[in-house]
Amino acid sequence: MDKIKAGGIIQNINLAQISVLCIPDRPGVASAILGALYEKGINVQFIAQLIELNNRAHIIICISNKDLEKARLAFNDIKSLVDAKEILYNPNVAIISIFGPHFRDQPGVARAVFSTLAEANINILAINTSISSISCVIDETKITQAVNALMSAFDLPLSSVYTAANGISLRSSKS
Repeated sequence: MDKIKAGGIIQNINLAQISVLCIPDRPGVASAILGALYEKGINVQFIAQLIELNNRAHIIICISNKDLEKARLAFNDIKSLVDAKEILYNPNVAIISIFGPHFRDQPGVARAVFSTLAEANINILAINTSISSISCVIDETKITQAVNALMSAFDLPLSSVYTAANGISLRSSKS
């Protein structure tokens, strides 16, 4: 099978993952969680949520590692308010994203990403997608291995790997 054409890869490093677990599935919970981070001036770089059969939700968030202690303080204040059974913190994660303008029209893109990472023995901690990208939270020590594996598996243009770290935007840094 031919390689799938992609526009590029973004590696987002120096991140922490926060898992807010077993919260009631009700209006306002996600707003309270994200509002607590906003009040501390923390930018959220990744969000995934799922609802279990028993109407309990799990929200996975990634933030800059430098904001982790502020986030812990924010969540100490709201844990009982949102009725979270547990909040877990992982200070050493990265996000690997692959993007392409035609992903929504091409079957098998997600399968190719996930099987490529699996073959490289990289565990996916969380997944988020859009119509043009697939992002996976992984252990930060595996980021170079993930980039190399995806570069081999996809048809990418030259100079197609971008790095986001410490809140630096992929946009031009000229002010």
